[in-house]
Amino acid sequence: MEAVESANPVIGKITCGSLLQQLQQIWDEVGEADEERDKMILQLEQECLDLYKRKVDKAVKSRAQLLQTLADARVELADLLLAFGEKNCVGIPENTSGTIKEQLAVIAPALEKLWKLKDDRIKEFADIQSRIHEIRTEIDGTNEQVESPLVDESDLSTKKLDKFHAELENLQKEKNERLHKVLEFVSSARNLCAVLGADFFTTVTEVHPSLNDNRGVQLISISNDTLSRLDKAVSALQEDKKTRLQKIQELATRLIDLWNLTDTPAENRSLFDLVTCNLSASVDEVIVPGALAKDLIEHARVEVERLSQLKAGRTKELAAKRQAELRKMFADARIEIDTKPARETIRSPIDAGNVEPAEFSADIDDQIVKENGEFSNGKDILDNVEKLMSACKEEICEDDYDMNDKFDTREDLMTWVRQVSKRHGMVLTTKASNNGNGRRRRPYIILVCERGGNYYPKFGVGGKRKRASSSKKCGCPFELKASGHPSGTERTG
Repeated sequence: MEAVESANPVIGKITCGSLLQQLQQIWDEVGEADEERDKMILQLEQECLDLYKRKVDKAVKSRAQLLQTLADARVELADLLLAFGEKNCVGIPENTSGTIKEQLAVIAPALEKLWKLKDDRIKEFADIQSRIHEIRTEIDGTNEQVESPLVDESDLSTKKLDKFHAELENLQKEKNERLHKVLEFVSSARNLCAVLGADFFTTVTEVHPSLNDNRGVQLISISNDTLSRLDKAVSALQEDKKTRLQKIQELATRLIDLWNLTDTPAENRSLFDLVTCNLSASVDEVIVPGALAKDLIEHARVEVERLSQLKAGRTKELAAKRQAELRKMFADARIEIDTKPARETIRSPIDAGNVEPAEFSADIDDQIVKENGEFSNGKDILDNVEKLMSACKEEICEDDYDMNDKFDTREDLMTWVRQVSKRHGMVLTTKASNNGNGRRRRPYIILVCERGGNYYPKFGVGGKRKRASSSKKCGCPFELKASGHPSGTERTG
């Protein structure tokens, strides 16, 4: 207390000693007892002690907080370095020394730097993960709402970041490839629809609405489902193109044949140039818009039907003309035929449209040429046959006959006649006799032989054969006992 009893003459400020001295002066004036004075001084000392104690406690607590802060800073620094994949931070020694505040002063700037780096790294991870998720969503074809992805703050290393960058690059490459495929399919569909005369926008919209440019959709679907449906749509269009090309080539071939048959002028043919120009074209060569449109094919089909009806009429005229020629040829050859079945056989396929005029005309011409040759040969044969028949009238082979055969009845004669006909190819006829003026005599059986003249039967037993008036001798040996035959003309053979 004595050290602070006097006032500081240099500073001139109030101190504990000056205040105690002033308090003693007051006590002297008042006449305060020494016991009270000691009691009050002890109280003042206790109060001072309590104040110091509080100050010390506060200082201890502050030091503890600083130590905790330093420890936390060290831990956070270690975690950040671990998250970044670094062993130590540049500018910070591994073992720091000095007071607590000095150590904090060294660590604090490094922490602030790492905190800023951490925030930037988290944003970078979040951005790249969002882009990866977005591309995956496009590829999968899901409509999930892209939200901010959760970033793993325990691993913010450049190695992991590079891994995400590589994944993003691969996904972007796949996306570009898919987009290229989609655009190729769309381009093929556009060209095919143009050739087929189909609505392109309706076709691609049925696959996916994002493929329709008129809708202003910026994001084109590249999902597996879209690619698969596009592939099927393009394949269907290509198959349709192939089918229509075959159809239009068939129509073009028929049109040209019908034009040639009906002598269609070039002016009318030019109306179907778009049909005939692809007559020998391959599927890939047909690229003109509307070349395989349904309306064009239908127009060509209607024209083919019209010309086919016209062709049928002309074909019937040609058939009638050729049949007349054949009938004349058969008549000249003395061949009787029934032409009605032939007319029906020819008319039925003509009415059905199954006959090509060119082939039909060529077949009939070939038949006429063939028949002409056959009829020429047949005429020579007929002439030879007539000559042979004339020669056969003069003689007959009698090896199979008995000159003394007698026929008791008409039935015996007829039996013999049939046997002769079968063996020698002769036709024998029995007739009733008559006189020269048309009056019928008593009926006698007369045997007519195509190899010779008429021969009368022999009357009675031992009667004499009588030959009809014929200049040629046949020598047919037959006799008949019967005296006559009541019936009229009768033919056997």
